[in-house]
Amino acid sequence: MSRPEILFPLFAPVSALSGVGPRIAKLIETAAGPHVVDLLWHRPTGLIDRRFAPLINEAPDGVIATITVTVGPHAPSHNKRMPYRVSCHDDSGEMQLVFFHAREDYLRKTLPEGEQRIISGRVEHFRGDVQMTHPDHIATLDERDTLQAVEPVYPLTAGLTHKTCVKAVRAALERVPALPEWNDKELLSRQGWADWQTSLKALHAPQSEKDIGPDSLPRRRLAYDELLASQLALGLVRAQYRRRPGRVIKGDGHLRQKALAALPFSLTSSQTKAVGEILADMADPARMLRLLQGDVGSGKTVVALLGLLNAVEAGSQAALMAPTEILARQHMATIDPLARAAGITVVLLTGREKGKTREAVLAGLASGETALCVGTHALFQDDVIFHDLAFAVVDEQHRFGVHQRLMLAEKGAGTDVLVMTATPIPRTLTLAAFGDLDVSRLTEKPPGRKPVETRALPLSSLGQVIERIAAKSALGERVYWVCPLIEESEVLDVAAASERFETLKKIIGDRVGLVHGAMKGKDKDAVMAQFASGEITVLVATTVIEVGVDVPEATVMVIEQAERFGLAQLHQLRGRIGRGAEASVCILLYAQPLGATAKARIDIMRQTDDGFRIAEEDLRLRGAGELLGTRQSGLPEFRLADLTVHAELLATARDDAALILSKDPELKDKRGQALRTLLYLFERDAAVKFLQSG
Repeated sequence: MSRPEILFPLFAPVSALSGVGPRIAKLIETAAGPHVVDLLWHRPTGLIDRRFAPLINEAPDGVIATITVTVGPHAPSHNKRMPYRVSCHDDSGEMQLVFFHAREDYLRKTLPEGEQRIISGRVEHFRGDVQMTHPDHIATLDERDTLQAVEPVYPLTAGLTHKTCVKAVRAALERVPALPEWNDKELLSRQGWADWQTSLKALHAPQSEKDIGPDSLPRRRLAYDELLASQLALGLVRAQYRRRPGRVIKGDGHLRQKALAALPFSLTSSQTKAVGEILADMADPARMLRLLQGDVGSGKTVVALLGLLNAVEAGSQAALMAPTEILARQHMATIDPLARAAGITVVLLTGREKGKTREAVLAGLASGETALCVGTHALFQDDVIFHDLAFAVVDEQHRFGVHQRLMLAEKGAGTDVLVMTATPIPRTLTLAAFGDLDVSRLTEKPPGRKPVETRALPLSSLGQVIERIAAKSALGERVYWVCPLIEESEVLDVAAASERFETLKKIIGDRVGLVHGAMKGKDKDAVMAQFASGEITVLVATTVIEVGVDVPEATVMVIEQAERFGLAQLHQLRGRIGRGAEASVCILLYAQPLGATAKARIDIMRQTDDGFRIAEEDLRLRGAGELLGTRQSGLPEFRLADLTVHAELLATARDDAALILSKDPELKDKRGQALRTLLYLFERDAAVKFLQSG
């Protein structure tokens, strides 16, 4: 089954539109995307009102006006630097039209002397004269109706003009077919929504500021379509996964009891509840699809370990996969002593295990002799063969993507998969990104954790902060010093960190270390080990330490230029301290003046350390795309929906998708066929492939 023919005109390249040559096509592609359909989703962000039609002498300075004039004499310039002027008049007075780098033949044809023309643009008062430089529009009286009274304004890119963009969008709209309705009639009338084609045309013809907002009816209708396509796609992926045979995994608890006895504290009530949900899923013959969400330090690894041991008790193998080597080694450090207490050996497999070591690990996994394994992407590789993988845990899911978690599951027969994340995700986003998963949340901190005090200071206090750090370092306390993010540039980030390292080294001496993303894995680990042992007391770092570094002795976190970081990131970084028995402090150094959003972020950090509340606030302040760093998060990119505003539409779309798939799992009936078109329209083609052809 392939894309329906009715959509072909929308998936043509933008260069297929009239007036769009190769140069303009490249610019449109940068601003909106490569296909005609991308222009349909390119929303107006403002508008120009051309309805004001004064006489020349009544036109105020600086406003946009549409004026009917009689064209007077042309005054071409023979000096390239001087403008070409055309005098015009009406009954009230005169004005000058001013053109730079003008073509005389073109202007004489467009503005013939003695004829009437309608001109529209920004009015300027210059030395007592009224003038208009490069009018936006020049039209004949017959063309009055083609001058749109209110014009949408679109996001542009360097080289793409407003006029060209408007023209391209209009050309794209001419290709829009009437599509069969995929929404429920009752929903449409309850919400007051028009059909898809009408809504789309209205989106691009705003008449007031309200029409541009996320709550306008056309925008809500189109946002709902996009969310429905997304939820339907997730539902199809889930159904496909559930359709494949699972297995029953039920241990007798003897290994789990030994591991729990070795824990220095008892499980929190949300840990106990999550373990119960995981064991129930494993005992069910259907495939498990669960997300374990827990804030930094809420004890996810221990919960995962009890699931892993349950699989080992049942005579099978289990694996935990993390996105980075630092994180894999971190999990290993938590799991290994507890597994040993239960009498189980855990092996580690990352890109660094080579030669004989790697061969031995692979042999143990293939024979089934090794029951438990922790690793990175290295676990995906073709030569990694498990004897009987029954349970897999994928950590920091959003760094992998759906297809990779499915790849790990393929290493076994009917493997159950548990996904974990330390990024607290607001409920709305959990639906959007992980709509195909059941969710368990860890909401408490393990016992004995002290809250971290958070202070905010201007960068002008840098000297005093360094003095305090030097004093703490002398007492053997461990300090993180995180350097600012600089324009997404690894090179500049490293330069900033190296510079701060040198400054601190001059004052504190050799007990200062440096880690950054450009270092080799083993060099990073060596510095981290020195920090953990206390050989180094101050660790200067870029954000590589954001996830998964556990040094309980660290009591101070300094974040320089905190205003450059997102809330979730600040929260993750702060979570690196307060892991031991000592009181901890996080110092946010900010550059003045602080913008409103940055100030709001810093205020929230000082008010709460509840990761879920922080995530909700972050979503409100930054929008969904930013929150998980969408570019690499596997979170769908929404172009019409805004999850900060359309959360209730997302919930409705989820329920609707579930109902549709329960009644017509193959999307075969009349509405089902229309929904297939919807999936193609929003490029959810991969999900359509899960349907039997028809």
